[in-house]
Amino acid sequence: MPIIKLSVSERRRLSVFITCLLLAVVAWVFATLSEKYVYTTRQAIVFKNAPQKRAFRPLQTDTVEISLQGTGWQMLFSKMDHGSRPIPVDLHTLDHNDYIALNTQLERINRNKDLNHRIIAFNPDTLYFDFTNRLTKKVPVLPLQAITYKKQYMVTGKVTVQPAYVVVNGPGNVIENVNHWLTDSIKFTDVRQTINTIVRLQPVKSGNLNVYPKMVQVRIPVEEFTEKTLDIPVKVSNNTHYDAVRIFPQKVRVTFTVPLSRYTEIDENFFEANADLSLWHQGYSVLPVKITHMPAYCKIVSTVPQNVDFIIKK
Repeated sequence: MPIIKLSVSERRRLSVFITCLLLAVVAWVFATLSEKYVYTTRQAIVFKNAPQKRAFRPLQTDTVEISLQGTGWQMLFSKMDHGSRPIPVDLHTLDHNDYIALNTQLERINRNKDLNHRIIAFNPDTLYFDFTNRLTKKVPVLPLQAITYKKQYMVTGKVTVQPAYVVVNGPGNVIENVNHWLTDSIKFTDVRQTINTIVRLQPVKSGNLNVYPKMVQVRIPVEEFTEKTLDIPVKVSNNTHYDAVRIFPQKVRVTFTVPLSRYTEIDENFFEANADLSLWHQGYSVLPVKITHMPAYCKIVSTVPQNVDFIIKK
């Protein structure tokens, strides 16, 4: 039950008063936010037009405190905008100087169409850099693989990277120790067909290095393999003193894996088995058999026998 009872006319007057009060508050807010203010915020910076013949390292963080001039509305929305673009800082004067005076770039930065507020000052207003001699070097790309293959499937040839080399640019004392560049890990499981993929290079750990390009294409040929067995004649090597050397057996049975697509073309001419006679002078009574030549896409499973007997005719 209400404590204060108002008549119809009193309620009408109260409603008019509250409406006028709200309109006055809204008008005051609009008037206040429409005035000019100076406020500060932190903003990321990015560099452009970096010197080509000098390697540099910033001696401060990549964010600066900026003083802005704008309306209260702009100040209000700037507090809500966390995705504003970084401020571009031109480094072309670093060809002759070791510092950048940000206040000299105010006019250019304020003309940037992406900035809705006028910047009036930076803190710090000068960026300092450490310099060393800059070198450029081409290094090979090495793919970092984390791949598992389906049973009986394996890599059937050379892994190719395009481009095979990347250009690394940076301080001479750092570049001298860079001999290759790794890709991000290439991850696949239960692979049973050739892999063609675009992969990023590992990111630069030092802000003073540049790598180009940032991505490469990697091709890993994959095929199903099966086993095949051939009888391979054994050749005797390092026989410099004797006219005739006979070995027993004269052939060894080699079992190896081979891609299905090349199964029929592989014969004993693709292999070479060798027995080194010089081992006899080291006390060997039998000669171990080594497979000294075979296709790169084949893998030996077994060689029977692994040793051969020999007879020397003087």
